[in-house]
Amino acid sequence: MRGADLLVAALKAAGVTRIYSLSGNQIMPVYDACFGAGVEIVHTRHEAAALYMAEAHAQLTGGIGVAMVTAGAGAANALGPLFTASESETPVLLLTGDSPLGQDGKGAFQEMDQVPMTAPLTKLSLRASSAARMGEDVARAIRAATSGRPGPVHIALPFDVVEQDAGDAKVPPAGEFVRDTMALREGDARLIGQAIAAATKPVILCGPVMNATRNGALTRKLSEAHDVPVIAMESPRGLKDPSLGAIGEVLKQADLVVTLGKRVDFTLGFGNKAAFREDARWLSIQPDGKERDRAHRNLGGRLAMTFCADPRDAAAALIDVGEGRSAHGAWRDEVNAMLARRAAPAAVSGRITPDQVCAAVQRQIDKAGEAVLISDGGEFGQWVQAGLSAGRRVVNGVSGAIGGGLCYGLAAGKLFPDAAVFSLMGDGTAGFHLAELETAARVGAPYVIIIGNDMRWNAEHQIQLRDYGADRLIGCELSDGRYDLVAAALGGHGEFVTELSELDAALERAAKSGKVACVNVIIEGLPAPSGPSH
Repeated sequence: MRGADLLVAALKAAGVTRIYSLSGNQIMPVYDACFGAGVEIVHTRHEAAALYMAEAHAQLTGGIGVAMVTAGAGAANALGPLFTASESETPVLLLTGDSPLGQDGKGAFQEMDQVPMTAPLTKLSLRASSAARMGEDVARAIRAATSGRPGPVHIALPFDVVEQDAGDAKVPPAGEFVRDTMALREGDARLIGQAIAAATKPVILCGPVMNATRNGALTRKLSEAHDVPVIAMESPRGLKDPSLGAIGEVLKQADLVVTLGKRVDFTLGFGNKAAFREDARWLSIQPDGKERDRAHRNLGGRLAMTFCADPRDAAAALIDVGEGRSAHGAWRDEVNAMLARRAAPAAVSGRITPDQVCAAVQRQIDKAGEAVLISDGGEFGQWVQAGLSAGRRVVNGVSGAIGGGLCYGLAAGKLFPDAAVFSLMGDGTAGFHLAELETAARVGAPYVIIIGNDMRWNAEHQIQLRDYGADRLIGCELSDGRYDLVAAALGGHGEFVTELSELDAALERAAKSGKVACVNVIIEGLPAPSGPSH
C-alpha cells in the first residue's frame, strides 16, 4: 500500500466521499488511489474554485470539505480561498502536491516551501514526511480543522512520500478523526445564565459557525432556554449588515453582550463605546486565546469575564442550565422586529431593481419543497442577504472576498440534486469563476445562477460616488455581458432578462431545465440597504 492509498483510506474513514480538485503531476498517485475506492473527484477549472466548493460542502454537510491541487502555482492559486474559509470558520482540508523530499534544495520541478505560505491562513499546516504516518497526518489535520474555532488546514504531499510503500501502517481508529470538545464548566454556565437573567436587555452574539444552516437548532434552543435574543453575524458589514436590519440599534440598547464565539473585531466596531451602551457588560466565550486577548484589548474594563470553550459545546451547556425564563419576552420581540426592518429602495431609472429580483427568486424558493440559497458579491450580494431566505444558506462571509458563489452553487447542486439551488451574484462576481459553468454541466450539478447585472463594480462605484463625487468615477465600469450565452455555450441553460414582466417566467424555465442555468438580469445599480430607513 502506497502513501497515497493510506491517505485515501484515511479520508474515507473520516467520512469523505468527494474531493474537489484540479489535477497536476504531483497528485496523480492520489487520483489513482481514488480509483475504485468510493471517493469521487469533482474536477474543476481553477484551484481556487476547488477550495470554494470544499468550503460550501463543509458548511452544508456539517463535515470536512476536501480540496486537492497540485504544487507550485496550483498551491499558490488556492491561497485566497483559505482566507475566506478561515474567516467563515469552515473546516476545509487542503491537500497540495509537492516536489519530492529527496530532491529538496536541488531545484526540483515546482519546488516551493508551501508551509510558510499557508500557515498564516490555517489552523495547521504540515508537510508529510512519511508514507506510514499519512493516516495520522490526516486524522490530526481533520481534528484540528473541526475543533475549537473551525477553520482550514493544509497538508503538502511530497511526490516521493505518496509513492512510497506505507508498509503495514493502518488507518487510525475512528475516534482520532472526531473534533476535540471544549466544554463550558457547569458552574460557569450557571454564572452566565444568572448574568443573562439579571440583565434587562441581554443579547448573545455568535460567529459564523453558529449560523442557522450549520447550527440553527442549537441557537434556537439556546434562545428559548434563556429567553434571550441570539444573533449570528457573518457579514463584513457588521453593524450595518442589511440582513440584520437595525442590528446597530439593538446593540446600542443592550446592557449585557455575550459573545459566543464571536470576535470582537471590526464587525462590532471594535466594541467602540459609540456603538454600544457605555455601561454595557461584556462576557466572552472563545476557544481561541488570541481572540480572548483581542476582546480584552478592545473592551478593556467593560469585559467582565472570559471563558475558554467551544461555542457549540458552550451553547449545549447553557441550554442544560436554562430554565426557559420569560422575563425578556418583550425584549426578544422588540429585537426580532428591529432585525426585520429594511430600508426602502432608492429612486430608480426604470430598470429592474435588486429587491424586485429578490422578490421573484423568493417566489421560486417558496414553491420549492427544499431550497438552498447562495449569496455572493458586494452591493447586489447584500441586497440578496437582506431580501431572501431559505432552509439552507451559504454567503461569501466575513472576509469580504467575492467570486466563490458560482462554486458554492456547484457544490450545493452536487449535494442536493433534488433541491432548488439558487446562487445569486453580481456581474463583477460572476467573472471570477465563469468557467466553472462547464464543470457544473460536465459533472451534472443542476442549479440556477442569477446575475444581477448592473454593468459595474457597484460596491466600489458607490464608494467613489459617496466619497469623491459623481465627476470622479473611475475604473468600475463593466459591459452588459451576455453571461447567459456563455452558460448555454458551455452546456447549460441561459436566460436574458431586461423587463420585470419577463423575470418570473425566465426563473421558472431555468429551474425546470435540469441543467446549470444562468439568468442574466439587467438591473438598476442601487446601493444596498444599510440599516433601517428613517
